[in-house]
Amino acid sequence: MRILHTADWHLGKRLERFERLEEQKLVLEEICEIAEQQKADLVLIAGDLFDTFNPPTQAVELFYKTVKRLSKDGKRPVIAIAGNHDSADRIEAPDPLARECGIILAGYPTSRVPEFELSTGFRVMRSEPGFTELAIPGHEVPVRIILTPYANEQRLQAFLGTDDAEQEMRDLLSNQWKSLADTYCDDKGINLLMAHLFFTPASGQVYEEPEDEKPVLHVGGAQQMYADQIPSQIQYTALGHLHRYIEIRSGEKPVVYSSSPLSYSFSEAEQQKYVVMIDAGPGKPVSTERIPLTAGRPLHRLRAEGVEEAITLLEKYKHALVELNLVTEDYLSSADRKKLTAVHDGIVTIIPTVTGRADEGQGSSQAIDIDKPMDELFADYFKSKNGGQAPGENLLELFREIRAGGEN
Repeated sequence: MRILHTADWHLGKRLERFERLEEQKLVLEEICEIAEQQKADLVLIAGDLFDTFNPPTQAVELFYKTVKRLSKDGKRPVIAIAGNHDSADRIEAPDPLARECGIILAGYPTSRVPEFELSTGFRVMRSEPGFTELAIPGHEVPVRIILTPYANEQRLQAFLGTDDAEQEMRDLLSNQWKSLADTYCDDKGINLLMAHLFFTPASGQVYEEPEDEKPVLHVGGAQQMYADQIPSQIQYTALGHLHRYIEIRSGEKPVVYSSSPLSYSFSEAEQQKYVVMIDAGPGKPVSTERIPLTAGRPLHRLRAEGVEEAITLLEKYKHALVELNLVTEDYLSSADRKKLTAVHDGIVTIIPTVTGRADEGQGSSQAIDIDKPMDELFADYFKSKNGGQAPGENLLELFREIRAGGEN
């Protein structure tokens, strides 16, 4: 059986003023094409389907259209779980209708998928909270999946029936996984775990979480899971949460973050993104292949000594979204800024480093001359907060308008 693993779509996400929806349409189109080319029998989406609890309408529409296309009207089932960016209730709301298309949506660790069958042969054979066993069209071997959408302490304590706030959540989860695996996961089926959590190897090696994802790690590390806590019956663990491809554990029973389909912050600059194809059968090791994604604009951090060098670099990275660190001897003028933006339409931010006026822009250590004109005081304050960078003319004009309004 061939299984496609993807995660962290973050539909509706922006990068500063840049909308990413068109890029997301392109990369989801690419994922659909890969599913067809690779003859995937099952698709797993491991959380953070949307970027916010209340995503824009266009993002919701894109999600539904994509998973319906992936499912091929129930011939290729799609299983998706909520991540820490998702509203669990929103994810589960369309589930009755989604099931008719062969799509299963789980929002909570307590979610129980109803048993049902479609004319395509897709069937939920057995189910309990946090677990489902599936019959896949064209295959006699069942697929068992332990499902763990994003879980905070409150959800897990309600799910597992404990009021002991001091008991580590990793123990609560690993005990539940073991119970489900011992009950349902023998070597006559394919056994998978899908979760949206922060995993590290048993060795204690730690992978830094992206800043946007930090809330999933509880203070003190209680929500940090280890690969050796995964039951031995599990043949492949499909993870979401970290945005780069990571094999937490390789070998016969891989534990894998597939990566997000696009780079969503400059901490992900220059990263290659992937989906993972898994070949699995009962009672034997799986094989995996990571397939690179090419759609969307890459992110690059560029550093240039002066405006002319910056222009040369920007022309080289025309297709990218760019964070530009610009080293100059003087403040960046509005004319220079216009020159840069005219060359490249994807400059997200310019970080100036002014080397020629070290004695200026240190407002916190200089006395304030209250006899200066208000416009100059505002400019001095702006420079003190922005590394010596002077405010642009547009900002000064806005300040004058506000002042004029106040005086009237």
